[in-house]
Amino acid sequence: MSHPILHSKFKALGTDIEIQIVFSGNEEKERAESVVEKVKELYHAKQKIFCRFSAESELSRLNQSLGVFQKASPAILYLAGRALHYNKISGGLYDPRIIGVLEKIGYGKDFKKTDFAAAALPGNFPKIEGDLSRDLEVRENMILFRRRMDFSGIAKGYITDCAAEYLKKQGWKNFLVDSGGDMHIAGKNQEEKNWLIEIEGISEKKIMLELSEAGIATSGISRKKWEIQGKKFHHLVNPKDPNHFSYELRTVSVIAENTENADGRAKTLVLMGKEKGLEFSEENKIAAIFLDYKGNIFISQGAKKYIH
Repeated sequence: MSHPILHSKFKALGTDIEIQIVFSGNEEKERAESVVEKVKELYHAKQKIFCRFSAESELSRLNQSLGVFQKASPAILYLAGRALHYNKISGGLYDPRIIGVLEKIGYGKDFKKTDFAAAALPGNFPKIEGDLSRDLEVRENMILFRRRMDFSGIAKGYITDCAAEYLKKQGWKNFLVDSGGDMHIAGKNQEEKNWLIEIEGISEKKIMLELSEAGIATSGISRKKWEIQGKKFHHLVNPKDPNHFSYELRTVSVIAENTENADGRAKTLVLMGKEKGLEFSEENKIAAIFLDYKGNIFISQGAKKYIH
């Protein structure tokens, strides 16, 4: 049996957002259209919190008042805690303190509005050293930045999960939320089967994923890369080696219990590289699919069960 499905697309977080909701009947269609409008509002509200390109965002306000505890929204407090978590489990490879490096390599504005050709070639950067917990503290409803932070590495996954949680609270069971490739998949598709998902950069003839009640995120350098005076850069900065921009891997896709977890892990695996990333995935039972720049695909044991 096939059910109708509502497709809605809009722009937020600097990317394309797509919501798909399986419904039945005209009354449910109207309700689905109404709930999508609320989801749009959710995205734009969260963007006002986390956007480092807006001087009016809560993140920018915190970044302008270093060294003192300030009141913070539940969203900022939550992601700060998760940033500390991902920093710990990645051995420091995930680090929100890379914001300064990103700005100096030309990525100080919205990517699509940035003229990288006009950027000056930066000098060398020191390693980002010292425990993150020394520069980022959370106490109840208060937060302290000793250095500027950027949580965009996991914010998109978190916001995707927030949208999915809202849809579930409104009674929807079968839907897909796609934030520029970071997805939360719930229930079944219009054919009452698991959702079939393509992997960025890989032909559907080679691999398709079959998912339900899961998050998937793809991190990589196929979209955000640029040159300044012949030197190549991309947005995935290694805090332990900020002067080296690896082009070994094109993308890493991770399947997890939610999109935020997939997001944080995918970025870490890209920075680890193919060999260490695969080893880390097996040791920690991470479902990951690696695509290198030669077009080779490597699949962790945990991801094989999702292959269609």
